[in-house]
Amino acid sequence: MNIPASTRLTPACLAAALSVVACDALAEPTTIIDVAGREVTLDTPVERVILGEGRQIYLLGALQPDNPFAGVVGWREDFSQADPDSYARYAEKFPQLEDLPTFGGFKDGTFDVEQAAALSPDVVLMNLEARAATEDAGYDDKLAELDIPIVYVDFREDPLEHTVPSMRLMGELLGKQQQADAFVAFAEEQLARVTRVIEEADPERPRVFIDRAGGYSEDCCMSFGPGNFGEYVELAGGSNIADGIIPNTFGTLNPEQIIAANPDHVVVTGGNWDAYVPGGDWVGMGPGADMDAARAKLQALTERTAMTGITAVETDQFHAIWHQFYNSPYYFIAVQQLAKWLHPELFTELDPEATFKELHQRFLPVDYEPGYWISLNDQ
Repeated sequence: MNIPASTRLTPACLAAALSVVACDALAEPTTIIDVAGREVTLDTPVERVILGEGRQIYLLGALQPDNPFAGVVGWREDFSQADPDSYARYAEKFPQLEDLPTFGGFKDGTFDVEQAAALSPDVVLMNLEARAATEDAGYDDKLAELDIPIVYVDFREDPLEHTVPSMRLMGELLGKQQQADAFVAFAEEQLARVTRVIEEADPERPRVFIDRAGGYSEDCCMSFGPGNFGEYVELAGGSNIADGIIPNTFGTLNPEQIIAANPDHVVVTGGNWDAYVPGGDWVGMGPGADMDAARAKLQALTERTAMTGITAVETDQFHAIWHQFYNSPYYFIAVQQLAKWLHPELFTELDPEATFKELHQRFLPVDYEPGYWISLNDQ
């Protein structure tokens, strides 16, 4: 059997070749363009992957739900800390994740190139926000010398622009294009259930303050500019009070700015952050969340100086939502829930929880559990 030198054989195909059996699963050189606009040539489908962020498993879970960790040979240790509730559910079903080698981050300079090289990865998937740090530290050059390509994906810096191409890119790398296309079609269909209504109705837009990780620290207040949750608000028919003040995706408002803007709604992003701030004032949103505890913490956040006299507090339009909607391919669920809060009269038939359940049933490897949002005006 004559096999081109440029074509790498998978282990299964090598065995077939040695026994002179025809093999159709040859890995082939493929040139892709990642979300950073870089051309990268590598053999696909890839078999050995390092995840530059553990939460990239949100995407892999949708592409290969039977085993999200198939082909993952190492990952950054953030999933268990930033989203321990989801991690626990994945670990229960896929205990092998506990044995995966873990890495430090590119941004904090703790990534170990030699450790990565020892795992013989076909590709390192990196989040776009780490690109500058990766290049400043010379990680890209060091990995290139070892013939280990980096491919950038993004579902955080600009999720509306980059999540779909990132999902399709990962589908191409893994040979899961059909799964990627199916997920994208579902996401776009569900997002359109909000955007079509808002475009047709053109309602008055309530003022919204997104309180990013409210209660995580005593400082007030982190928020979003025109990107990420800030853009979710606009899609859902609201007006982000930080737009025009925070120029980029992430930034901070001071209490005086919030009081002056007098938001009609406040949406706190929350999660289980005991790994970072044990016993903190953050609102513990996520699968299986204790909703009584979440409500009590959400109520306590209304008493901060920045919330003095604002309409959202006086009318109980004070909400909390899972923080990881900012960093996952499930952004359209957040847009649906925001639309329900901002324009309940327009979305009486829309059920974001039913959408999230369908997402789990059709695409994800773990079962749906409630706990992703709460409001002080819930009956």
